[in-house]
Amino acid sequence: MRTPALRPAPLRLGAAIATALVVAAGVTTASPAFAAVGDDDPTIGAAAANGLVVNEVESNGDDTDWVELKNTSAASIDLSGYSFLDDDSTHDAYVLPSGSTIAAGGYFVIDQLSATASGFDFGLGGADTARVYDPAGDLVLRYSWTSHAVVTYGRCADGTGALVETTASTKGAANDCSSPVRINEVESQDGTPGDWVELTNVGSTTVDLGGYVLKDSEDDHAYTIPDGTTVAAGGFTVLDEADFGFGLGKADSARVFDPRGALVDSYSWSAHAASTYGRNPDGTGDFADTAEPTKGAANRFAGVVTAEAWPGGPDETVLDDEDTFSGDLSGIDWTTSSTSEDGQLWAVQNGDGLLYHLTSDGQGGWAPSNTAGTDLRYADGTGTPDAEGVTVTSDDPDAVYVSTERDNDASSTSRPAVLRFATSDGAESTLRATDEWNLAADFPGLGANAGLEGVTWIPDSWLTEHGFADEHTGAAYAPSTYAGHGDGLFFVGVEGTASVYAYALMADGSFQRVATIGSPFAVVADVQFDPTLDALWVACDDACAGRTALYELTDGVFTAAKVFEAPSNADRTLANEGFAVSGVCTDGELATFYADDNDTDGFSLRTGTYPCEGGGTEPGTDPTEPTDPTDPTDPTPTPTPTPAPSPGAGVTPSPTTPVAPSAPSETGLTDANRGNVSAPSSARAGETITVTVGTQYTGDVVKVWLYSTPTLLGTVTVAADGTVRVTIPADAPAGEHRIVVTAADGTVLGWTPITITASGELAFTGAEGLGAGALVAFLLLAAGAGVLIVRRRRTEAAAE
Repeated sequence: MRTPALRPAPLRLGAAIATALVVAAGVTTASPAFAAVGDDDPTIGAAAANGLVVNEVESNGDDTDWVELKNTSAASIDLSGYSFLDDDSTHDAYVLPSGSTIAAGGYFVIDQLSATASGFDFGLGGADTARVYDPAGDLVLRYSWTSHAVVTYGRCADGTGALVETTASTKGAANDCSSPVRINEVESQDGTPGDWVELTNVGSTTVDLGGYVLKDSEDDHAYTIPDGTTVAAGGFTVLDEADFGFGLGKADSARVFDPRGALVDSYSWSAHAASTYGRNPDGTGDFADTAEPTKGAANRFAGVVTAEAWPGGPDETVLDDEDTFSGDLSGIDWTTSSTSEDGQLWAVQNGDGLLYHLTSDGQGGWAPSNTAGTDLRYADGTGTPDAEGVTVTSDDPDAVYVSTERDNDASSTSRPAVLRFATSDGAESTLRATDEWNLAADFPGLGANAGLEGVTWIPDSWLTEHGFADEHTGAAYAPSTYAGHGDGLFFVGVEGTASVYAYALMADGSFQRVATIGSPFAVVADVQFDPTLDALWVACDDACAGRTALYELTDGVFTAAKVFEAPSNADRTLANEGFAVSGVCTDGELATFYADDNDTDGFSLRTGTYPCEGGGTEPGTDPTEPTDPTDPTDPTPTPTPTPAPSPGAGVTPSPTTPVAPSAPSETGLTDANRGNVSAPSSARAGETITVTVGTQYTGDVVKVWLYSTPTLLGTVTVAADGTVRVTIPADAPAGEHRIVVTAADGTVLGWTPITITASGELAFTGAEGLGAGALVAFLLLAAGAGVLIVRRRRTEAAAE
């Protein structure tokens, strides 16, 4: 983390006056940090003398990051003009609006900027600090942590206890300090060796179950769990009928009480399950019929992808020398090389907008050929692109494409864009973008720190061969539809929506969304096309403990086929925002590459392995013909073919042609199926919304429509929590509409009304009637500063 920049003492009085004037002027959005705001003092704690305390912190990439304050005093506290920062003093402090108050005993949430509310425009990292300053610029609250909480950090007891890992997130309410033990799976008939109840632990530390009590629906059926029985964090402990001594009936309950007699969890049923009843997902979801009993292991459900162990090597090994990179290494991409059989790597650093070209030493080592990195700029030579992802394409071999969230020199404004830079080896000291595709119109209200993370490119030839469906046209993807888009589509991962989107990027700077792909993750950190597997990788960072997902094209739609845990020996708190896979198979292994945004212990680049077929040589030689992820003409490593079991061997099947989806008849939208799904009551044109379909549809592919004139919003996979995310078209007319969800076969699953309003502005641009520059000048003059101090913002650390 960067050392906070301390402001000179003479500016502090002026800062206090300036802040007061900001509040008096009614400026109610994020405002730059002045003078003492940003000064740090590690001796300041998480409780202030006036009764204000940091009560709960969410940093792990759920909908938004936030910090909850509680007033433990007997009088209300006016928070107008208070400022909030993380550990990076180069960020713009968020100034709480005039009229912000917290009642005696009440709660106040300082939230991250979202599509519907103002807030701070930076993220809270795995190792970070929450700092609150009063209107005079004095630091009054400070709380630090070293890694993301599994859920949140909160005071137990609420308001007064130490900040510890909570059992459940309770934003704006009393903290949940209850036991993290949950009933996870129940077998009530024909079990092995009898009935049983599986418990799990949704907390972060092992729980001693000694003294806990299991009961069924009858209070006199009670079993006290013996001392020494434990359940590990995220683990499972099974209680067998042979131990608890009573059977579970057809209509019965399972109840668990803590040693004090307080009910911890319960589940009731009215009939035996065909298999067992289990939570989906484990520990936190609703109960449903499982696909099969998984006694003492993670639950399995039909159509739901369950995370499984990483199939490659157990380690992520450091590749770079210490301090090779200065931190914030974010995106990474592997491609073939004309000079090395090991290929080459491209990487980008988001804070200072640098591009790196890395080469192999032939012995398994990698280092930048451009040691200082190439400084990236926008087309006019200005700005610092917040470079998050990087990819190359076979139709444009002398260029790299970079995905960005914003211009770090205007860090409060969202600028989700793909930039093209003309280079073949990164030898240039500075590069100006030759082209920019700014996708902001597709993501109105998207936070400046919630934009494009990863980017990859898939050739049209592969997409058409595999029957890719175009959600824009509702038919099979036809490249000729998008004149001037090149020979493939760009797939971008968006942090703020936790989804992937396919785009045709035209030569004139226009674009068209072609597909929307939901993810099972809280954050999409990177995306990578893998032609060796005919699949798309979607990677999460430490917000999901380093999980990755492998998507395959099924019936024209990319669908999650597998979800993998991080390698078993890997540090799951690493902020691995970049992920790439080599196309060279060596001794049955492909190299995987990880870019750590936190530069943990001074190292940013790590490598692992993924299994492949073939390859029996050392690095630097030619084990198999390397596969370029962007070149459809390159061969892919394949196993030795085996004879077909039926006639027709050698016949190439025709590509699958998706059937254009037909909108359900409006007469099918009845009161009977109204309300079976839910969505926000209103949304802006262009806004991305969450639609709740139900956990019973988890893993199913559904279509989401907007009525009155039927418009397909997306063909998406229902996530583990029963939701999907879709985007309202930017040109959707304002007024009353309906969100309709249909199954793959067209059956209406449900509908709900929604009001569409006109698209709003992306960012605050200044107080009405007073330009931002004039306002700053006025405040500094009023404060007696007399001098307008101009500094270039240090680049914003993306604490995702």
